[in-house]
Amino acid sequence: MTTPTERYTVYPITPVGKPRMTRRDRWKKRPCVERYFAFRDLVALHGVHLPEYGAKIVFGLPMPASWPKKKRLSLASQPHLQKPDVDNLLKGLMDAVYPDEDSRVWDIAGLRKVWATDGFIRIEFSRQEVA
Repeated sequence: MTTPTERYTVYPITPVGKPRMTRRDRWKKRPCVERYFAFRDLVALHGVHLPEYGAKIVFGLPMPASWPKKKRLSLASQPHLQKPDVDNLLKGLMDAVYPDEDSRVWDIAGLRKVWATDGFIRIEFSRQEVA
């Protein structure tokens, strides 16, 4: 439930952290680089918008299919305490949304990563005036 001053959008995209790339990745792409490029293409396809300030971002990382149903139910929406790191997920998202210059984003109000049944990115922002 959102208040009238807040708005959010949920994108059905599994988040991927930004990999450290080398020049060699231009001609011999590693699997982590291929996953990031596929993620970047999905972000463009869904038209993900990241506001320049006041954003609250929730990354939903999918649970392994091998986990028992009881464990999956107990961990749904609980904090994700494993890799990838939340800062790498943010870097991957910002580089995908703003490929040329991501320095225009100057305030992220909140950042979380949680377990989910399916991967998602939820971007919530408030329409507040800049002080």
